Amino acid sequence: MKSEKELESMLYLLDDSDDRVVEQIEGEIAALGNSVIVFLEKSWPDEQNVKRQERIIDLIKEIKQNSLVSDLKDWLSAESADLLDGLVIINKIADPSIDRQQIDIQLDKIKLDAWLELNYDLTSFEKVKILNHIIFEVHKFKGDTEDYHHSKNSFLSFVLESKEGNPISLAIVYSLVAQRLNIPIYGVNLPQHFILGFVQDFDLIPLLRFNDESSLNDKAGSDILFYINPFNNGLIFNRENIDKFLKHLKLEPKDDYFKVCSNKDILMRVLRNLETSFTKENKHKKLELVKKLLNVLIADD
Repeated sequence: MKSEKELESMLYLLDDSDDRVVEQIEGEIAALGNSVIVFLEKSWPDEQNVKRQERIIDLIKEIKQNSLVSDLKDWLSAESADLLDGLVIINKIADPSIDRQQIDIQLDKIKLDAWLELNYDLTSFEKVKILNHIIFEVHKFKGDTEDYHHSKNSFLSFVLESKEGNPISLAIVYSLVAQRLNIPIYGVNLPQHFILGFVQDFDLIPLLRFNDESSLNDKAGSDILFYINPFNNGLIFNRENIDKFLKHLKLEPKDDYFKVCSNKDILMRVLRNLETSFTKENKHKKLELVKKLLNVLIADD
């Protein structure tokens, strides 16, 4: 770790007229990692030079985002790769200061509203009907058809605030709420349209771990009662409908298209969406970070 005097001298060069000097200094500071963040956060409010101040703020964001790669590796190696923990890591691409507790509060509010309506003697269809009412009518979640590919639709915190999202983000909200109610609804990695499956008689405790890689086997998720499309207000459909969808896409049906997927598969799908979004939005630094995170998941395969 460099001394504060050395760091102050480096910060002074952040408004140098030579871009190559600035780039080199930024690289050296970023390479120091999380250990330098406290100094940077202490320095930027007192910085009088606007350009230097902006670059210090950008450096703080860059360092925090670069640490996401190691966070994702830790998530993969954890005994229980909790879906929400993984999504929070991805969410930090957009909001490094995201509050996991706040997301829990928002999800629990939806859960409580549904719980007040639920009776566990209800059929699976009746439970889904109540979930649909609470999520899409009471809380007003809907698919973002106007700005479908925008990157905001892949970040859980934004989706919970705006009540709009893409197929996978709405499916994530739906399944997280359902699982908190002990209702076995999990992600199904269908090509071009992420959906959910209501699993029949699958004994797994706790249900929240159903999507863990270690919990999946050849049989896992094969007994699905029916499928749910959260992007279409929770529309219920069956395997035959998926067959027709795949034929329309001219794709051969694979077993994986009809079974629940792992949490890692879900994160990979979210990152693929972000890869497309950031490419369209010309956000090159964030695109580079997404590719690094994707490589962590791909290498694990």
